[in-house]
Amino acid sequence: MAAEGEKKPVLEMVQADGADEGCVTFVLHDEDHTLGNSLRYMIMKNVDVEFCGYTITHPSESKINFRIQTRGGAPATEPLRRGLNELSDVCQHVLNTFQARVNEFKERQEQPME
Repeated sequence: MAAEGEKKPVLEMVQADGADEGCVTFVLHDEDHTLGNSLRYMIMKNVDVEFCGYTITHPSESKINFRIQTRGGAPATEPLRRGLNELSDVCQHVLNTFQARVNEFKERQEQPME
Protein backbone atom coordinates (compact mmCIF):
# COMPACT_ATOMS: atom_id res chain seq x y z
CA MET A 1 0.00 0.00 0.00
CA ALA A 2 1.24 3.52 -0.81
CA ALA A 3 2.54 5.63 2.06
CA GLU A 4 0.92 8.96 2.83
CA GLY A 5 1.83 11.53 0.17
CA GLU A 6 3.04 8.76 -2.13
CA LYS A 7 1.09 8.22 -5.33
CA LYS A 8 -0.29 4.70 -5.71
CA PRO A 9 -0.13 3.05 -9.14
CA VAL A 10 -3.14 3.41 -11.40
CA LEU A 11 -2.62 -0.03 -12.96
CA GLU A 12 -1.14 -3.22 -11.53
CA MET A 13 -0.54 -6.49 -13.32
CA VAL A 14 -1.22 -9.66 -11.31
CA GLN A 15 -0.04 -12.93 -12.77
CA ALA A 16 0.04 -16.33 -11.09
CA ASP A 17 3.42 -18.02 -10.76
CA GLY A 18 4.09 -20.13 -13.82
CA ALA A 19 1.15 -18.67 -15.76
CA ASP A 20 1.70 -17.59 -19.34
CA GLU A 21 1.51 -13.99 -20.56
CA GLY A 22 -1.83 -14.69 -22.19
CA CYS A 23 -3.75 -14.99 -18.92
CA VAL A 24 -3.42 -11.92 -16.73
CA THR A 25 -5.46 -9.97 -14.19
CA PHE A 26 -5.01 -6.21 -14.19
CA VAL A 27 -6.04 -4.11 -11.19
CA LEU A 28 -7.23 -0.62 -12.13
CA HIS A 29 -7.40 1.73 -9.15
CA ASP A 30 -9.90 4.60 -8.79
CA GLU A 31 -12.19 3.21 -11.51
CA ASP A 32 -15.69 1.74 -11.64
CA HIS A 33 -18.25 0.23 -14.03
CA THR A 34 -18.03 3.26 -16.34
CA LEU A 35 -14.57 2.27 -17.54
CA GLY A 36 -14.89 -1.44 -16.81
CA ASN A 37 -17.87 -2.20 -19.02
CA SER A 38 -16.81 -0.03 -21.97
CA LEU A 39 -13.23 -1.33 -21.89
CA ARG A 40 -14.46 -4.92 -21.69
CA TYR A 41 -16.62 -4.30 -24.76
CA MET A 42 -13.70 -2.84 -26.74
CA ILE A 43 -11.34 -5.68 -25.78
CA MET A 44 -13.86 -8.42 -26.60
CA LYS A 45 -14.01 -7.13 -30.19
CA ASN A 46 -10.40 -8.33 -30.58
CA VAL A 47 -10.31 -11.78 -32.27
CA ASP A 48 -7.23 -12.79 -30.24
CA VAL A 49 -9.16 -12.49 -26.96
CA GLU A 50 -10.77 -15.66 -25.63
CA PHE A 51 -12.11 -14.16 -22.38
CA CYS A 52 -12.37 -10.70 -20.89
CA GLY A 53 -14.26 -9.80 -17.75
CA TYR A 54 -14.05 -7.60 -14.71
CA THR A 55 -15.21 -7.50 -11.13
CA ILE A 56 -15.44 -4.80 -8.54
CA THR A 57 -14.35 -6.43 -5.32
CA HIS A 58 -16.58 -4.36 -3.02
CA PRO A 59 -18.81 -1.29 -3.48
CA SER A 60 -16.72 0.68 -0.99
CA GLU A 61 -13.51 0.03 -2.96
CA SER A 62 -12.83 1.95 -6.15
CA LYS A 63 -10.83 -0.64 -8.00
CA ILE A 64 -11.50 -3.12 -10.77
CA ASN A 65 -10.02 -6.59 -11.22
CA PHE A 66 -9.85 -6.93 -15.00
CA ARG A 67 -9.11 -10.38 -16.44
CA ILE A 68 -7.90 -11.00 -20.00
CA GLN A 69 -7.22 -14.39 -21.56
CA THR A 70 -5.88 -14.60 -25.11
CA ARG A 71 -5.70 -17.30 -27.77
CA GLY A 72 -2.46 -18.70 -29.10
CA GLY A 73 -0.24 -17.39 -26.32
CA ALA A 74 -0.50 -13.73 -27.36
CA PRO A 75 0.40 -11.44 -24.44
CA ALA A 76 -2.65 -10.05 -22.63
CA THR A 77 -1.07 -6.61 -22.40
CA GLU A 78 -1.58 -6.01 -26.14
CA PRO A 79 -5.41 -6.32 -26.16
CA LEU A 80 -5.50 -4.09 -23.06
CA ARG A 81 -3.34 -1.43 -24.74
CA ARG A 82 -5.33 -1.66 -27.97
CA GLY A 83 -8.66 -1.53 -26.12
CA LEU A 84 -7.62 1.56 -24.16
CA ASN A 85 -6.47 3.31 -27.34
CA GLU A 86 -9.66 2.43 -29.23
CA LEU A 87 -11.84 3.54 -26.32
CA SER A 88 -9.93 6.82 -26.17
CA ASP A 89 -10.50 7.32 -29.91
CA VAL A 90 -14.24 6.67 -29.54
CA CYS A 91 -14.48 9.10 -26.62
CA GLN A 92 -12.59 11.75 -28.60
CA HIS A 93 -14.95 11.29 -31.57
CA VAL A 94 -18.02 11.68 -29.31
CA LEU A 95 -16.51 14.79 -27.71
CA ASN A 96 -15.65 16.35 -31.09
CA THR A 97 -19.11 15.60 -32.52
CA PHE A 98 -20.83 17.02 -29.44
CA GLN A 99 -18.71 20.18 -29.50
CA ALA A 100 -19.42 20.71 -33.21
CA ARG A 101 -23.18 20.44 -32.63
CA VAL A 102 -23.02 22.83 -29.66
CA ASN A 103 -21.15 25.35 -31.81
CA GLU A 104 -23.72 24.98 -34.62
CA PHE A 105 -26.54 25.55 -32.14
CA LYS A 106 -24.88 28.67 -30.71
CA GLU A 107 -24.34 30.08 -34.19
CA ARG A 108 -28.02 29.59 -35.04
CA GLN A 109 -29.03 31.32 -31.80
CA GLU A 110 -26.88 34.36 -32.60
CA GLN A 111 -28.40 34.90 -36.06
CA PRO A 112 -31.31 37.36 -36.15
CA MET A 113 -34.73 35.88 -36.81
CA GLU A 114 -36.43 36.85 -40.07
